[in-house]
Amino acid sequence: MEKEKKRPLILISNDDGYHSGGLRYLCEFLKDMAEIIVCAPEAARSGFACAFSAVPPLYLKRRKDIAGAEVWSCTGTPVDCVKLALDQLLDGRTPDLIIGGINHGDNSTVNTHYSGTMGVAMEGCMKYIPSIAFSSCDYNPEANLSHLRSYVRMFVKRVLNEGMPKGICLNINFPRREEFAGIKVCRMSFGRWVNEVVKERHPHGYDFYWMVGQYQNDEPEATDTDRWALANGYISVTPTQMDVTAYSVMERMAQEWNTEE
Repeated sequence: MEKEKKRPLILISNDDGYHSGGLRYLCEFLKDMAEIIVCAPEAARSGFACAFSAVPPLYLKRRKDIAGAEVWSCTGTPVDCVKLALDQLLDGRTPDLIIGGINHGDNSTVNTHYSGTMGVAMEGCMKYIPSIAFSSCDYNPEANLSHLRSYVRMFVKRVLNEGMPKGICLNINFPRREEFAGIKVCRMSFGRWVNEVVKERHPHGYDFYWMVGQYQNDEPEATDTDRWALANGYISVTPTQMDVTAYSVMERMAQEWNTEE
């Protein structure tokens, strides 16, 4: 009798917390495709990017299963969650896929560098494990994301079947709409956050500050970017690499700067 094929193992984390709606949708979407283990922050950790906890001790807590998935919360960052799960929760197994999300909020353009959702995917990437970050441009934590099901399953199935090149993960963003114009594989657009700080005066007589900001698209005419794709109703898929070396500049600088003693 042929031995039954082992189900793939997927590790899921996020930066919205183990209780988030996006994570629950993700577990529900994938419950019949793989064995799923969740390790996610105990509370929101948006903007933590690839940060990890170098000094404070971390704590894990077993939570109620979600759609049959084993769920743990962690007191640290999204990257802490991945590190702890790989070391403590998987009995030595290596996940076939690591997923961050589904995030409530846009993680395109420069948000890639701030995002804890992308931090999850990048940590997986640095461990040479195929990884995906899923984000919805709908910031409502109660948003209905059920219409993303077929797309999430398609992307996950493809990566499970085909893998990913070493050092590459996927940043996938869904525009805030019920139906999509299609899928665009595209580059990260150039943009920046402006007017980021609001200064207020506390009644007790000291100043305090809110981090807010407005996004400014610095190439609004470009049609090959994630920002354009989302603005025009497309799902944006941006292959993102761990190696951030600027090779064209490196080669020019090497010719001009390299010396031998």
